[in-house]
Amino acid sequence: MPVTLRAVIAGQVCLHACMAGTRLAAPLLALEQGRSAWAVGVLLALFAVGPALLSLQAGRMADRHGYHRPVAIGVAMSLAGAVLAVALQHYAALCIAALCTGGGTSFALVAIQRTAGRTARDETELKRVFSWLALGPALSNFAGPFTAGLLIDRWGFRAAFAVLALLPLVTLAFSRRVPREAPAAAPAARVRGSTRALLRLAPLRRLLWVNWSLSTCWDVHTFVLPVLGHQRELAASVIGSILGAFSIAAVVVRLLIPLYAHRLKEWQVLYGALTLTGLVFAVYPFMRQPWSMGLCSVLLGAALGTVQPMVMSALHQVTPASRHGQALGLRMTALNVSSSAMPLLFGAIGATVGAGILFWAAGLLVATGGWQARHIRQDLSDARVTRPDGPHG
Repeated sequence: MPVTLRAVIAGQVCLHACMAGTRLAAPLLALEQGRSAWAVGVLLALFAVGPALLSLQAGRMADRHGYHRPVAIGVAMSLAGAVLAVALQHYAALCIAALCTGGGTSFALVAIQRTAGRTARDETELKRVFSWLALGPALSNFAGPFTAGLLIDRWGFRAAFAVLALLPLVTLAFSRRVPREAPAAAPAARVRGSTRALLRLAPLRRLLWVNWSLSTCWDVHTFVLPVLGHQRELAASVIGSILGAFSIAAVVVRLLIPLYAHRLKEWQVLYGALTLTGLVFAVYPFMRQPWSMGLCSVLLGAALGTVQPMVMSALHQVTPASRHGQALGLRMTALNVSSSAMPLLFGAIGATVGAGILFWAAGLLVATGGWQARHIRQDLSDARVTRPDGPHG
């Protein structure tokens, strides 16, 4: 693994762990202060508001200035949020901390993804790079909350926020090992910089639709499984184990992708993920035993775990190299808006027609993604003809 890629991944883990730890500690502190469940829900939602608002601007900045400026801004925002939570532990301060750490992480993440893609020399390396990169959030989603929880139990909330505030500084230290890029020409960036122009690229639209449909399936499973388990009177530990099996399967498949990247085609993996997800969702509502639900969860985790590396690899091939950052920002904006709004929609549908129906509704959504995925093979073939020297040519 190149030194630059190691530094980029390490920086991502530290910055994301700060946000993930804050996402655990802030709601717990709000509950300890006597805040309502609704107030805690608002606090959690604010972690996604920053990414939804800032990702496009982060992408433009990454295309213009490369890695260091957006990462420095992301570090500053995350550091400010964590320090504010140390100094002022009022609910309003926690809300600002949520906005800052969520927004700062996403602002830097666009540049991190763009730079990671540029370390790859060909399409096979793109798949490997983004499989390794996708393991970062899995690690930080464990390390951040686990560390915060231990510190809260031992020394209290202020100590937890103080330690979390150190993590963005580690990201800044790792950034010194990433080579600097020469700034792109500002006039060219302005001429070609509109999001509307980017969305005119049919291959990108198809890829974003496939990504969104499968990301929604991830959210559906996370939302519906606890409801379904409760209806079937499963113990909380059993429900947690089934969800845990899903996460483990997603991590394992991302560990395996680099070993077989030379044999995998993005369109084949995405089409396979869509097919397997649709089949699992078709039978999931009929599964009543924990072992059968666990099997469905593992199959679903394996299918959906392949999606991000393949989408990111394909995205770097079907969009112009000068606009990778904007394409990544557009993707992140769409997914964060969806993740913020979909739970409300899921709740309304589940309350009206039952939680199990959501699986079948998601299956229909996957079918529309499958229709779009049929064209991705040709899109990637056309991209290779246009840029025969590689994904950044």
